[in-house]
Formats: sequence, C-alpha cells, structure tokens
Amino acid sequence: MNRLPSWVRQHIVGLRVLLMFTVICGIVYPLVMTGIAQVAFHNQADGSLVSVHGKVVGSSLLCQEFVDAKGNPLPQYFQSRPSSATQPGVKNDPGCNGEYSSASNLGPTNPVLVKAIKQRQQQIAALDHVKVSQIPPDAVTASGSGMDPGISPANAAIQVDRVAAARHVSPADVKALVNQYTHGRVLGFLGEPYVNVLDLNLALDQKYPVSG
Repeated sequence: MNRLPSWVRQHIVGLRVLLMFTVICGIVYPLVMTGIAQVAFHNQADGSLVSVHGKVVGSSLLCQEFVDAKGNPLPQYFQSRPSSATQPGVKNDPGCNGEYSSASNLGPTNPVLVKAIKQRQQQIAALDHVKVSQIPPDAVTASGSGMDPGISPANAAIQVDRVAAARHVSPADVKALVNQYTHGRVLGFLGEPYVNVLDLNLALDQKYPVSG
C-alpha cells in the first residue's frame, strides 16, 4: 500500500472511515436503539396504539374525528379540535389523516382563517347550545400538525351537557369521566392540561354505551 500515491492512500483511509461509521451509525446504533425501545417502551415505540377487543381503533398520540358519513359531529361523542390534515379533493374529509399532517399556514388576520373560525363558532354554538363567548380558542383552531389528540378542559366542559343528553346520563357522571381523562402539565409546569379525546370517548362507550 505504501507504493500507492499519497492521494490514493488518503482516499482508501477515507473510504474505510466512511464504511465504519456507516455500519456503526446506520446499522448498529438503530438496531440497539430499536431493541431498547421495544423492551423498555414497547407500546410507545409501536405508536401508542389503542385496541378494543383486540382490534386497533387508533393511537393516543393522534386525533380522531367522531363524525358520521357526511362529516357531521356525532352528539354522543366529544369532538376533537379542527384538523388541517385533510385529503385534497375528498368531500367531507373530517381531517386527522396522518398522511396529510400539516398546518393551514394561515396567519391570525387572514380572511380565510377568520371566516373559518366564525363558521366553526356558529356550528359549535348550535351543537352545544353555548354562547360564542364561551367557546375556547382550541375548539375553532387547528394545531400545527393538524393531528393534536387532545382538547383543553374548557373545550371538554362545553361539550359535557350534549354528550350526557345523547347518552341519557347525568352531566355530573360525564364530567367525572372527563376529569379522569384530564392530563396535567408535564413535570407540573410544561405545556397545558389536556383531555385525550379518543381515550375519553372509548371510556364513555364502555361505561355509558348508547342504546339502540
């Protein structure tokens, strides 16, 4: 090898280093991390999937809309916040489509966003029989990813009476279940309290199923 020109030897050394780090960083490290994740955090590593009677019904990390075939909200379920993750050209797509996760990229004064917010306010006011002034911001605006699985406790609160009426139970019973599925701030100070809509609705179906 010493008989080779210096520039050739340098290229051979560089190639060896490249191959070594490719194996370490591209094969060994991912396999080790995957193994640790599967052993220590199996559910989280697989996507925090939620199953009912052995069937996967969603992920606790992603939103899921509870609507009918025409995109109308089902009154017996708590509704997620609006989603911008919609499939282009698909009518009545409620959003929460992981393949189209995105934000609207509309500024707060954009007339398109302002119009959408006003429409959502009127729809929620009619659905939940509340005043527009009672509707929290997260009920009429989408998250940055369009896939937020949680709503604010204030958003859940304005939906309690409607869900209770649809399930023929007392608002106090529904409110107690909301409190049970309300998560606090991480470490007590990071983020905001939120209610996981999927987990809450599944608990409602189990404890207070809709008859008929």
